[in-house]
Amino acid sequence: MKEKPKQQMRIWAMLCHLSALVGWILLCFLVFIGIPLYLPLNILPPLVIWRFKKSQYPWIDFQGKESLNFQMTLTFYTFIVITISLILVLTSFSLAVTTNGSINEIKNTLDNLLIILISLIVFKLILQSFVVTFAAMKAYNGEHYRYPFTIRVLR
Repeated sequence: MKEKPKQQMRIWAMLCHLSALVGWILLCFLVFIGIPLYLPLNILPPLVIWRFKKSQYPWIDFQGKESLNFQMTLTFYTFIVITISLILVLTSFSLAVTTNGSINEIKNTLDNLLIILISLIVFKLILQSFVVTFAAMKAYNGEHYRYPFTIRVLR
């Protein structure tokens, strides 16, 4: 009888981490089908699990905060990358236009910036999937795990 709540607690803690990947997959799907939006959908699933289960188990409270802190930090970093890439696109486009660059030069510049941005996004998604999966396995095993480079908003 004692083992079941412990296992249930570890499963919910694991779901706090893995549910964020569902939010990213949904966001990528929406962008892929042509809906140009960026909502932090990666924060919503762990937030729902954490809010409903944190009072039952302190382990879920700890793991939920850790997952939310990482997802909020990742969202913040993504906003920074988007802002920098927009500044780079506008700057390079305006330089190409003001120096009377040909259409091919403008197209090459924008293509290169797009390749860099897509590479950064793919790198971030792959890195996040590994780190979140690792954290979920640690949570399921009952071990503490702290995400690297995370801004601790929730304490």
